[in-house]
Amino acid sequence: ITQEQFILASQSLHLQRPGCDAVYPVGLYGWRKRCLYFFLLLLLVTMIVNLALTVWIIKVMNFSVDSLLVLGSEKNVTLNARNDHGQLTGQLTVGPEAVEAQCQRLQLRSQDGSRLLFTANEEEVIMTTEKFTVTGLEGAVFGHSVETPLIQAKASEDLKLESPTRTLTMEAPRGVEVSAAKGPLKVSSRKDLQLESTEGEILLDAQTIQLGRLPLGVYTESPNQASREQAVYEVCVCPSGKIYLAPAETSSTCQAMSNICLWS
Repeated sequence: ITQEQFILASQSLHLQRPGCDAVYPVGLYGWRKRCLYFFLLLLLVTMIVNLALTVWIIKVMNFSVDSLLVLGSEKNVTLNARNDHGQLTGQLTVGPEAVEAQCQRLQLRSQDGSRLLFTANEEEVIMTTEKFTVTGLEGAVFGHSVETPLIQAKASEDLKLESPTRTLTMEAPRGVEVSAAKGPLKVSSRKDLQLESTEGEILLDAQTIQLGRLPLGVYTESPNQASREQAVYEVCVCPSGKIYLAPAETSSTCQAMSNICLWS
């Protein structure tokens, strides 16, 4: 085969190259594009509404860096504390009628948190403040006993221990001491005032002891003695314990004035 025939045969047998793939347009068209724009517009409106509601809530609840946190409710506000197992360990309820706290121990501390001021649990209530003041007109009412090392009134006010309908009892195994260092001490009673010592003695230690309003017996032996003013008396005691005064003479006149004992 000649060279020219080979070239012609190869040209006739030459394979045609595959053509390029078809080109398809990329993107959303038609109703899909309109739906996408609608969802984007709805998302924008939702974001604007959420932002407006957030600003409104912040304004109504007074949320700011400079103001206090205020929680309001028409009925009550309840704060709960739970452990890892979901069990309720503490609860604080602020209602229209009362504030209730449910916990194992209630504590109040000082401003810096270093000193405990008040603590309460099921067994006891402890107050560690330097001064406890009750300003009510009726004072403090205790249903049972009160234990305290000191009861003290203000510097310009009186201290009064009173039992309007029952008795007032002060007992101590080592004695009870009532003293007035800078003033008089007054003990008064509507009925009987009883000083009793079962094993010891009653000591009245003073420069002058006065027993006022004692019955006074009048004893005269002569008209001349009756005209003179009696200056000295002796103290007499009836069998019932009543004390009265009788004119002092060279000898006792209690027997002569014993008719006063019949009045008791």
